[in-house]
Amino acid sequence: MKRILVPTDFSAQAENALKVAAQLARRFDGEIFLLHMLELPLQLVDPVSGSGTQNLPEAIFFMKLAKKKFRELINEPYLKDIIVHDTVEFHQAFDGIMEVSKEHNCDLIVMGSHGSSGLKEVFIGSNTEKVVRNSTIPVLVIKNEHEEFDINNFVFATDCNLENKHTLNKAIQFANKIDAHLHLLYVNTANNFKTTLEAKNCLEDFVKGEDLNHHTLNIYNDVTVEKGVLNFAKSINAGLIGISTHGRKGLAHFFNGSISEDLVNHANRPVVTFKI
Repeated sequence: MKRILVPTDFSAQAENALKVAAQLARRFDGEIFLLHMLELPLQLVDPVSGSGTQNLPEAIFFMKLAKKKFRELINEPYLKDIIVHDTVEFHQAFDGIMEVSKEHNCDLIVMGSHGSSGLKEVFIGSNTEKVVRNSTIPVLVIKNEHEEFDINNFVFATDCNLENKHTLNKAIQFANKIDAHLHLLYVNTANNFKTTLEAKNCLEDFVKGEDLNHHTLNIYNDVTVEKGVLNFAKSINAGLIGISTHGRKGLAHFFNGSISEDLVNHANRPVVTFKI
């Protein structure tokens, strides 16, 4: 977590994400790339396109306004002594975030979201969701303010698909970095039922050969995968939930249809995603 990208729209939720990124940067001697995307109509930023020339001052105004907000933000006490690179880009937000993360070789993206009450509008179908689904590096979604982002219990939900075992390795590395106790979770449902022995063997096969410290293997029965993940996380007071993403195919192989949306929508705790 040496190079952390934080997209911002200067909202309270985005600042919650920045505060967490600051704690991680300070803990791991990292630096932050703070990014604001100006999604302006093409004619405002392209003087070649006829009528756009007369609107160029408006584009410059928005650029100066963003720079002013950056200066105010970077002077916040929680960013003291942290290297922060501020960038304003005229770009579609999703494309710009992907380009900047690659350009600066970032190893983590931290993004804010509204939480369960308004998350569906902001997260599902939004730039955040696109980033989560397509990012090749981990994406940490923050909904609330965390005075201390100190994670003791980290739940990583899995369907034990051996083809996706590399995401387990990513989750283990993440847990080790933040010094968290890793709880691997298999949710057993009536629609995809396994006996306790079958589920236990499934988990043991999935972790075979991995260098695991401070971990538990857990089987949780519930009516849906989503409820199982949320209820188990609540039962152990988990500070973080981890899931795998399947790119454009949706979140996590076993999070079918609306389950993936509902899980992130209803999780009132941070969520980190790893691409399959």
